Amino acid sequence: MLRKRQVHLDFHTNGTLPVGKSFSKEQFQKALKIGHVDSITVFSKCHHGWSYHPTDVNEIHPELDFDLLGAQLEACKEIDVKAPVYISAGFDEKEYVKHPEWHYIRSNDKDDVAEYESEVHFHLLCFNTGYLDLLCAQIEEVMVKYDPCGIFLDIISPKVCYCEKCISDMKALGLDIENEKDREKFAGITFDKYLKATNAAVRKHSSTATIFHNSGHVPKGDYGYIESNTHLELESLPTGGWGYDHFPLSAAYTRSLKNTEFLGMTGKFHHSWGEFGGFKHPNALIYETSLSIANGAGCSIGDQMHPLGEMNMATYSLIGKAYSLIEEKEPWLEGAENIADIAVLSAEALKNDRDQKADCGANRLLLENNYLYNFIDSTMDLSEYKLLILPDVSGLSDEMTEKIKCFTENGGKVIASGEALLKDGHFILDTGAEYIGKNTFNPTYLVPNYDTVNGKTEYVMRCNSYMFDAVDGEVFAYMQNPYFNRTAEHFCSHMHAPNDPDKTYPGAIIKGNVAYIGWDIFTAYAKHGHLCFKELFDFVVSKMLGNDRTVFADIPDRAVVTLTRQEKEKRSILHLLFAHTTLRGEHTEIIEDTVPLYGVKCKVKCIEKPSKITFVPTGKELGFEYNNGYAEFTVPEVNIHVMVSIED
Repeated sequence: MLRKRQVHLDFHTNGTLPVGKSFSKEQFQKALKIGHVDSITVFSKCHHGWSYHPTDVNEIHPELDFDLLGAQLEACKEIDVKAPVYISAGFDEKEYVKHPEWHYIRSNDKDDVAEYESEVHFHLLCFNTGYLDLLCAQIEEVMVKYDPCGIFLDIISPKVCYCEKCISDMKALGLDIENEKDREKFAGITFDKYLKATNAAVRKHSSTATIFHNSGHVPKGDYGYIESNTHLELESLPTGGWGYDHFPLSAAYTRSLKNTEFLGMTGKFHHSWGEFGGFKHPNALIYETSLSIANGAGCSIGDQMHPLGEMNMATYSLIGKAYSLIEEKEPWLEGAENIADIAVLSAEALKNDRDQKADCGANRLLLENNYLYNFIDSTMDLSEYKLLILPDVSGLSDEMTEKIKCFTENGGKVIASGEALLKDGHFILDTGAEYIGKNTFNPTYLVPNYDTVNGKTEYVMRCNSYMFDAVDGEVFAYMQNPYFNRTAEHFCSHMHAPNDPDKTYPGAIIKGNVAYIGWDIFTAYAKHGHLCFKELFDFVVSKMLGNDRTVFADIPDRAVVTLTRQEKEKRSILHLLFAHTTLRGEHTEIIEDTVPLYGVKCKVKCIEKPSKITFVPTGKELGFEYNNGYAEFTVPEVNIHVMVSIED
């Protein structure tokens, strides 16, 4: 089992700086104890290319005169702290300077290449060169010298490279460097070569060491990458530009991968990696680590050690404020699996493209409405879910189409939007409508046939829309076009033309188990966040799920609600999280002040009346009623994170 309270200890140190002069085993151990840390990733080789231990295949940092890595590993072993070893893979600035023939070349534009090479940052090396042999030798040396519990390899992903070796090898395979698909194919071949070689370098010396290749993102549906790791670490620093909704989306897919342990990786930094002297408020780390465990993950907090090798005690006091709470809750985390009512078929997995706003919008809508959900790819089983969401994009295979048809025939419900249900110009399911085509107007207007907070009026929809005839379904939203599209020659007012009320068309329809929304609402919600998108989504999900929803919680849209199940212990655990976020500076979303919630009413579906309901970890009992298959109770206060155990 992965340890739940990990630290990722960055140590990227320029060759001119003094290294390790203040390292003390006792001080190192004291920091880990103060931080309640049970695993810490320590460095063999950094982005600058230096090793932090004696080496026959690389160069030790010129200012280091002892085995720093060995000393850290010994210190960890003495206090039962695990210590995976970090090796920078994609970056090695020392070798980049020494070996121009190993350079990753990002384009065939000489000016672009010159600009990349002159910029002040770390530079990538190409895995299709002799550099991969050197990297594997460095991995094997660490395995032989130290027999670590794990290896963490950083800065890796498939990349199109225009170096001489890549161009030559492409030609030998009959691939054309000018063809985008051929370039991407060869990038995949090179990446697969890297994964197999580096894994073999570890497995040659250990059958048990963990292996993780960090690309900063787990690509949905890419099992070649996923299965090359023993576990997954989801890098997600909310204050570093990721934001607080990034991790839930990544976790919602990762937890649907059966028998795959994973960590949520945040940082102690105010901004992001490489920040010396940056600290976030303890409430932020408490929330972020709680968010990890609520989503079925362990925790990893990023830190960066000073070149002198002394651990910053303020940092580990900060980490300890979060990890002391996680430690108390660990008995309710082991073997806990997240429960989900809803599956979202990932647009990223369908399109093999990370930049899919439809996933982001679906994630936000589900989070904000406090639904229980997972993201899935087309290989996964649908039968465990009550509702399937197909957001905006086309691309269903014949096999997936049949799976969806079978799902609905067996009582499963589907909500689709945009082009998601389209194949060869027709809907693949009986929506009660006939597809006409993509609307030429953008934006359009939504006219709801349901209650909204601002009443029944026309709401602007800034997204693509799709025309259809309502045949025998129930129309729950209508569409109106503007008088005309905005052009330089033909415009009205500051933004777009008003709606034309003389022509109204069906916009969203339900028939049986299938609902279709004729707008790209998920992409649009990610971009614009209009309330009307959210109201439309919540209406149709509520109508489709009805009282078959597993959890109801009277809690704000900024809150997070999850439910996990420990089958062995015969209990379910309800997680309620809430924190006030605000923007600081230009783009930094932070948590500082706590805003408690009081009197949160909850309903959790239970097959039978629970034997008792208690708070975690205190064991204090909570009064409840059992009505119509639901345990109903009120949580007196939610201050960042509350866990409620519902015993069978």
